[in-house]
Amino acid sequence: MDRRHRTLGVVVVALAFFATAVATLFAQATLVRFTRDRRPQDRAWCIALALFALASAALSVGVSTGWDDATFRIFYLLGAVVNVPWLALGTVYVVAGRKVGSRVQIGVVFFSGLAAGVVFAAPIIGAPISGVEIPAGSDVFGALPRIMAAIGSVVGAAVIFGGAVLSSWRFARARTTPGNAMRATANACIALGTIVLSSGGLAQGVAGKDQAFVASLAIGICIIYAGFVLSATATTRSLTTDAQLSAFSTAVSAA
Repeated sequence: MDRRHRTLGVVVVALAFFATAVATLFAQATLVRFTRDRRPQDRAWCIALALFALASAALSVGVSTGWDDATFRIFYLLGAVVNVPWLALGTVYVVAGRKVGSRVQIGVVFFSGLAAGVVFAAPIIGAPISGVEIPAGSDVFGALPRIMAAIGSVVGAAVIFGGAVLSSWRFARARTTPGNAMRATANACIALGTIVLSSGGLAQGVAGKDQAFVASLAIGICIIYAGFVLSATATTRSLTTDAQLSAFSTAVSAA
């Protein structure tokens, strides 16, 4: 039993470091796309990936060298509270445009600041945090930090799923519009990745399966990043088609 427990512990640590590395690489790639194309959704997704990478780094420290109060607060804030709202902000920019997205961004920034104050000021209930097993938020914090996490997760996930449904509806209405099919697929990937991340949290919180939780982080972030890439490709194709149509119209007018 001890040998099996040690093996599972090694798996959890390895997956945590893998999730950190993957999220860091994806954040860097998304930042490159943002600096090149200046799309606001790429900026929001880059922030979300950076938050995820930092949360995964805190997770890696906790499951390898042991948890303490500060490490868990960072992990909980960045991973459980503010990450999904920033993912959702990218979806808002995709489906609703810059004007609406800029307004929603103000709310996301305010919520992130408020959540940071709540999580870092909240007292730890029960015994001090220790050990290498991932603590559950309900065993560490009182009501307010967990309410903030619920608001961020539920509202953010609702926006992401709503964006996926809206993109599918737009595709069904205008199948020939360049980029619509790929945008629908992109938002579906982001929604699916969010489900995978949430399912891992449920498994860890209900069943105490740390390995399932950490594996869901690595798998979920890969699916979400695939959605980001598809969204960027859809925009590029749409712009290319628009440019071709404009050139064709100019040529016809000149003739």
